[in-house]
Amino acid sequence: MATVDMDPEVARGLFEEGATVVLLGVPEGTELGIDYKSWQVGPRFRGVKMIPPGLHFLHYCSSNAPDRGGETGPRTGLFLTLKPREILLAHWDPKEEDLDFSATQNEDEVGRVRAVLRDLDPFLGPYPYEVMRKWVSLTDRVNQELATRLQPLSGRVCAFSDVIPELQLTHTKDRDEQNLPRNDTECQSMKEGLDRLPRMKPREGTELRFSPIPRQTYPPGATPAQITQCSLDLSYALDSLLEKHHQQQPLNVLGELQFAFVCFLIGNVYEGFEHWKRLLALLCRSEEAMRQRRDLYLGLIAVLYHQLGEIPPDFFVDIVSQDNFLTSTLQDFFQFASGPGVDGTLRKRAEKFKAHLTKKFRWDFEVDPDDCDPVVVELPDGVTLD
Repeated sequence: MATVDMDPEVARGLFEEGATVVLLGVPEGTELGIDYKSWQVGPRFRGVKMIPPGLHFLHYCSSNAPDRGGETGPRTGLFLTLKPREILLAHWDPKEEDLDFSATQNEDEVGRVRAVLRDLDPFLGPYPYEVMRKWVSLTDRVNQELATRLQPLSGRVCAFSDVIPELQLTHTKDRDEQNLPRNDTECQSMKEGLDRLPRMKPREGTELRFSPIPRQTYPPGATPAQITQCSLDLSYALDSLLEKHHQQQPLNVLGELQFAFVCFLIGNVYEGFEHWKRLLALLCRSEEAMRQRRDLYLGLIAVLYHQLGEIPPDFFVDIVSQDNFLTSTLQDFFQFASGPGVDGTLRKRAEKFKAHLTKKFRWDFEVDPDDCDPVVVELPDGVTLD
């Protein structure tokens, strides 16, 4: 780990007041990082020191020995909220290829580590303060309570989901009942083979616990006109999500947007990107909410400003259709933000953000939408257009 050039007095203060994560037994060559920076572990590594108090994301990838190819495994991470002068202690579990933090609960063992902390200093890498501002800008809406609620019950955010079959089919009779091929049965096409594979589900406790995006965008008993309106303006669906999952703190939905983005950007979890897309679309296409929730949308602009600076602009382009889902989503947002009843400060902030994105990414938000395209809505059972 590289050292950080800073004033000796500042460094001494950070060493005394900053938190320390002591990681013992981590194999050489393991990729390990905190927040927005990662390193390859060397033979002298024993942890990270001078960590500023607050929320952090510790992440790591196990690695084969060089004589076995030196390949790294999928990334695993966990969110930590650290206090001043706190010491977290973990041992590497070679069988699970994971960090075991149970030693942190042993006050005697932590006390022994604290007593020799100065002796450990040469083996502790300093927190990368050069990326601290960027990390804070990406997570300033995420607190430990929210992170704990959203991360898997296992406490680990894993790049690849741990999945198991929905049904345990151990006998030929079981496979026949599910229309699955026997070992001696050949499929006639790839589609047939994929269709006949066992259905999989995440292992209990390993799935991210994002707030489900409402499937029904209209209230019960809605008329066809109301259904159409609620399909164009998703405010009812947004209000439903906020009431169910963020009732006490509606602005926590911005923290969830940041949490999903960090899980994708740093944790390499594609599910995080998919949830970020769906949640962003819900927020950007809620016209009435934009008039009613000024602070939420001012916060959304600030969150997006920092997030969009971290990903190349062509990342959002669909490789099949060449459409940029983000420009179409934000086009709706900017259109609604310029509408009647929107707070003047929000309108001006949206105009500046639009100009910033147009200049930086050359995204065109002025293309006229095809208003002639029909809007397809699903009617509830028993409702007709007669």
